[in-house]
Amino acid sequence: MSKILFLADLHGNMPATLALEKEIEKIRPDLIWFLGDAVGKGPESDKTFDWVRTHCDKFVAGNWDLFIGELSRNCPPEWEGMSFFWEQLGQERMDWLESLPLEDEILISGINFRLFHGRPVDNNYHTYLSIDEFRPAFTDTNGRVHGGFISADCHTPYLRTFDMGYAINTGSVGNSLGVTRCHALLIEGELDSEKEAPINFSFLSIPYDKDLAIRTAEECDGLPNKEAYINELVTGVYSR
Repeated sequence: MSKILFLADLHGNMPATLALEKEIEKIRPDLIWFLGDAVGKGPESDKTFDWVRTHCDKFVAGNWDLFIGELSRNCPPEWEGMSFFWEQLGQERMDWLESLPLEDEILISGINFRLFHGRPVDNNYHTYLSIDEFRPAFTDTNGRVHGGFISADCHTPYLRTFDMGYAINTGSVGNSLGVTRCHALLIEGELDSEKEAPINFSFLSIPYDKDLAIRTAEECDGLPNKEAYINELVTGVYSR
């Protein structure tokens, strides 16, 4: 069986990212998928970006990955404080993020999963939505229906089952809501196999040096919405 790790929403939180790295060294996955939002919100987007590009094998873009590039080209006056992010990242990093696909797919143990971040290609699929609200997520932008989907964006890990298949969210590495730990998804199964076979789903839930993450944010000059970001790290409740 192959080990496939799915991670997303690092959001400039390098202490959480390094905690995940230590677990990756133990798990030794065969494939690492990045499902969007390497950057934004936190103080070290350049570092979490570089980590993603170095450690992940496959990629899709997230809403923040694209949002920062769009703002750098056409920024309303009320958003000028966001220049912190594109100035920190630089043009080459933003160009790479904007080159990423918005969705992809993966075949594991006879189940074809749609892979996407959430926004901007689709909705932000929160765990509390109804079955009918989840149904569109199983169909990709080419009209192909999948036996499951794996997304991110809502910053809360979950696995739900429906008549259409599995609805899964990776949770967030660096900006988790609910339980304020670093989260990622590990699937063990037969990669690229059309034959039905056993499959195992598990979530990594990793403590990290939250005090360091908060201190790094506090000491970062010019970080937009600093208090809201720190409050989210502390409480796990979305602030804005």
